[in-house]
Amino acid sequence: MADLLLIYPPLAKNCEPPAGVARIAGVLRANGLSCSTVDANRTGLNYLLGLDFGRADTWSRRAAKNLKSNIAGLQDQYLYNDFARYKRAVADVNRVLAGVGEAHGLGLSLSDYQDIFSPVRSADLLQAARQYRDNIFYPFFRDEIGRKISKCQPDYLGISIAYLSQAVVAFALIGFVRAQFPDLKIIIGGSLVTSWLRSPLWKNPFQGLVDYCHAGPGEQYLLELIVGQGKILKPAPPQYDCSSYLAPGFILPYAASSGCYWNKCLFCPETAEDNPYLPLPPEQVLADIRMLKARHQPILLHFLDNAISPALLEELAANPPGISWYGFARISRQLADEDFCRRLRSAGCVMLKLGLESGDQQVLEQMNKGIKLEMAAMVLRALHGAGIRVYVYLLFGTPGENEEAALRTLEFTARHAAEIGFLNLAVFNMPLAGPEAAKLKTCEFYQGDLSLYTDFSHPLGWERKKIRRFLSRKLKRHPAIAPIIQRDPPFFTSNHAPFF
Repeated sequence: MADLLLIYPPLAKNCEPPAGVARIAGVLRANGLSCSTVDANRTGLNYLLGLDFGRADTWSRRAAKNLKSNIAGLQDQYLYNDFARYKRAVADVNRVLAGVGEAHGLGLSLSDYQDIFSPVRSADLLQAARQYRDNIFYPFFRDEIGRKISKCQPDYLGISIAYLSQAVVAFALIGFVRAQFPDLKIIIGGSLVTSWLRSPLWKNPFQGLVDYCHAGPGEQYLLELIVGQGKILKPAPPQYDCSSYLAPGFILPYAASSGCYWNKCLFCPETAEDNPYLPLPPEQVLADIRMLKARHQPILLHFLDNAISPALLEELAANPPGISWYGFARISRQLADEDFCRRLRSAGCVMLKLGLESGDQQVLEQMNKGIKLEMAAMVLRALHGAGIRVYVYLLFGTPGENEEAALRTLEFTARHAAEIGFLNLAVFNMPLAGPEAAKLKTCEFYQGDLSLYTDFSHPLGWERKKIRRFLSRKLKRHPAIAPIIQRDPPFFTSNHAPFF
C-alpha cells in the first residue's frame, strides 16, 4: 500500500521528467513514507500518438508512416547534428498529434492542449471533471491510471499542475478518480495551483471535488498531512523514475532554489505572489548532482532556478559537476568577466538563459530589472567569447515602453546578434492582482475567474496589435535577427537548444 501516489498530467513538453514530483518523492521516501509516481504526461503522449486520425493528405500519411523512426531520431544525438532534419522530424511528429486532436475536436501539439473547456474558468474545469468520460484521455485514465491506483492502493492522490495546458486534463482525471475511487483523498499543487492560491482574488471553487489545494513546495506540507503535525523534514535529493523522453538522452532537471534571489522586478510572478527565496547550500547541490549523475548517467543537467545564484555559479566553476548544464542567470558583473565565463564553460556550462527584457535603459529602470545595458553588452561578449550560448528573453509592451523604445531593443539585439544564440519574444501580460493594474484602465484578457492576467489600455498607445505588427514586420525580418529566430527549436525551444 502506498501512502501517496503523485501524478504529473498531460499535456506539456515531453523532454525531461517532472522535477517537482521527483523532489517530493525523494523527500517523502527518505522520511519513511511510501510514495509512487506516474509521469502521465510522458505515457499520455504515447497513448495519443497511438490513436487513429482522419487526415489523409500526403504529409499526414508520411508523418504517420515515419512516426516510430522520427521518435527514435529525436532520442538520438545524431539527429541533432542536422537542424533541418531535426525540424522535419519534430514537424512530422507534431503533424500526427495535431491530426489526432483534429479528429477529436481538440487543438493538440507537442507543447499545448486546447479543449472546448477553458483552463482559466473554474466552471469549465468542474464541467470537465463531470464529463470525464468525454475527455480524449478517458481510456488512458481507465486502463493505466485506474490500474496503478488499484495496484498501489494509496491513501492520497497528488496531482501536480504546472501549466495551463495541463489544467483541463487534470480535472478530467480528478473527475474520473472521484467517480471510481471515491474514498481517495485528492490533493492538487504545482506552479499553476500556487499562482491561483497566491492571488488575492482566490476563492476556492473546487470544494467537494478536491480535498486539499496547496501553494508552494509540497514536501513539508505532504509530510505533515500524511504523518501529522510536528514531523521534522529530513532533506533528500530528488528521485526520478526514469523513462525515455523526446530528447537524445536523459535530461536531469534540478532546482537549487525556489523563489528568486533578486525578487525586485516589477512584473515578476515571484514578487507578485510573495514567494520567499529558499536556496540550497551550494555544497549540497553539488553533492546531490554527483549522486544523481552516478545513478542516472544524464547527458544534460537543467537548472530550474529562476536565476542560478552567484554563489552557486562560483561553486560550479570551482567544482565542475562533470556534466553539461544550462539554466537561467541574471545579467551581472560576475558574468561580464570573460575569465570567469571560460571557467564556467570548462565546468560544463553550454548555455545560459538571460532575461534582458528590453534594450531601452529607461524601460529597464521602470521595470526595476537592476540591469545596465552596458553591462548586458559586456556579458553577451564575455559569454560568446567563452563559447557559452545565450538564450535571450525579450518582453514587449510593458507600460513604460513605446515604439521608439521597442526600436531601441531591436537595435540593441541587432548590434549583438553575433553573440545571441536564441531569442524568446513575448508580449507583456499585466498581472491581474499586481499593483500596476490598479493604476491603469483594464479589461478582461482571459474571461475566467482563474485568470492571472488582465488586458489594459496602454498609457503610451503601444497596444498589442501594434506590438505584434512591429514584431512580425520589423524585428523578425531584420537581416541580423531573422537567422536567430529561425534556429529556435520548434515546440521544444530552450529545452532542446543546448543540443545545437
